[in-house]
Parts: sequence; structure tokens; C-alpha cells
Amino acid sequence: MIYEEKSFHQEFINDPELHQKIIDALPIPIFYRDVKGIYKACNVAQEKLLGMSKSQIIGKTVFDVQPFEIAEIYAQRDQELFDSPGDQIYEAKFRDANGILHDVVFNKAVIRNDQGEIAGIVGSIFDITERKKAERKLEKARESTVIASAMMHKIRAGIIIIDNEYKVIDSNEAFAKMFGPEIEELYETIPGLHGANLKELVPEVVFKMFSATLTSGENAVERDLKIQNKLLHISVITIYKHRVVGALIRDMSAPSLVREEIISRAQRVNKHNLETVQKIAFLLGDNASMTEELLNSIIESYKYGNEEE
Repeated sequence: MIYEEKSFHQEFINDPELHQKIIDALPIPIFYRDVKGIYKACNVAQEKLLGMSKSQIIGKTVFDVQPFEIAEIYAQRDQELFDSPGDQIYEAKFRDANGILHDVVFNKAVIRNDQGEIAGIVGSIFDITERKKAERKLEKARESTVIASAMMHKIRAGIIIIDNEYKVIDSNEAFAKMFGPEIEELYETIPGLHGANLKELVPEVVFKMFSATLTSGENAVERDLKIQNKLLHISVITIYKHRVVGALIRDMSAPSLVREEIISRAQRVNKHNLETVQKIAFLLGDNASMTEELLNSIIESYKYGNEEE
């Protein structure tokens, strides 16, 4: 052995400088305060955190190095530890040398003298600011997801979201109802159709819209398709490029949407055919019997065909 064990241990116990070197080598702030709350020792990491030298810290209390409202919490927790000696772990705030607040975890324990009396508290500080930021972001994301999901399941338009393996991430009941009783029954068994294969849920022409959007990464692809005696307006949008896409599907055969869609499409036609717009304006009056005929003429102009069923 390169040293004699007994003499090394004795030297270690009696050498405060060696103690200091050891704690200075540790990357986390470490401190020692006596029963009056006065700093008696700390390491380099504590100096950096406070932006003060060891000579400026020693002899001070927490009220000298932290804002009053923060120091008051530290002092209160110190007293709790004195009253019930043992280990103490808790989260708190800490203001650094630049005035920036950090989320930290304190690990503290009482230290006793040779007579077994409590001499003070030794503690360490672990910075969890980044972890807390991540937790807050995650919580906000969860809240947003819950809100979005609730809204999605309340609206009358069909909505479906899939991943790049064509597996359903989520969908609403309106979507299931649009594609027949079998899909609706499956939805009752598997709410949201989570994990279902898109290819087994929709006609080939619709599946190809999703496939094309996933492959191309286009922002949006829109088509009007006649499926199961329904006229569906399908908008497939990119959520995460090449990874997640979603679709908004409206049943244009629904009476509540006919007038709204005629007005919308009339505005688009306006640039090309003023005479058609005037005809639409006339038909939107009391002559409701011709509304369906007009809708069909607009549909024809956008080339919807039975071949897409």
C-alpha cells in the first residue's frame, strides 16, 4: 500500500483543508449552517450559484443572500429539521447571482458535535429548473390534447388522425357514421378507433388521398367524393410532415350544410361566371325546390363522378 490506512484516516479527520478540497470537487452546491442559521462552510459550486466568494458567504445568514420571502421559507424548514432531526428533502425556489429564479431540491440533515448535540445543518442543492420546464410543457400539452379531443368529439364533421403506418391515432363518432354501420359498430367497440388500420375503414380512393399526403408532405389535399349515397368533402392535412396526417370530412348531403356550401362555392365561381352567381343568388331565395338541382350542377362543374365511389 502507498499509505498506511490508520494514519490516512487520522489525517483525513484532522485536516479541514482536505475536507474543503473534497467538497469543492463536487459539482453541486453544498453548505453548512450552524443552529443560528449562520453559514460556516460552503463549496465552490455554492459560491458560483450565489455569485459571492466564500469569504462573503461565511458569517452570513440566508436572509443576507436571498430575498426575504425565499429566505423565510429556508429558515422555517431549518427549524422544522431542528425540531425533528433526520433527513429533509423539499423543493423550493433559489435566486442566483444574476437574479434568475431556479427550481431546486434541497437535501438537508442535522450534524452533531462530539457531545451528540445538534451543531447545525449540512445541505446540498440540486437544480431541477429544466426538469420543471419540461414538466410544465408536458402538462400544457396534455391539457391541449384533452381540450382538442373534447372539441373533436363534439363537432358534427368527421375527423380522423393517422400515423405513417396508417394506424388511427384518434377519430370521432361522426367519422365512423359517415362510412357505414360496420365502422360505426367498430367505433362502439373501440372508441376513437385507436390502432385500427385506415385501409380497412375507408374506400380506396380516400385511402389514396392519405397516402399521397403522407408521401408528398403537402399541407392539404381536398376532394369531393360520392360515397355510399353521400357527397363528402374531404380535406386531408399534414400535421407532422411524413409522420402524421389528419382529415376533416363534411357530409355535404346534410341539409344544414347545403345552403352554406352553395354560398361558399358561389363566391369561388364569381370570378369566372357572373351569370351563374346571379342564378345562385336567385335560387337562394324562396325557390328552395331548385336548390338541389343547383347543388348538382355545381358538383358536376367540379367533376365528381360515380367512378370515384
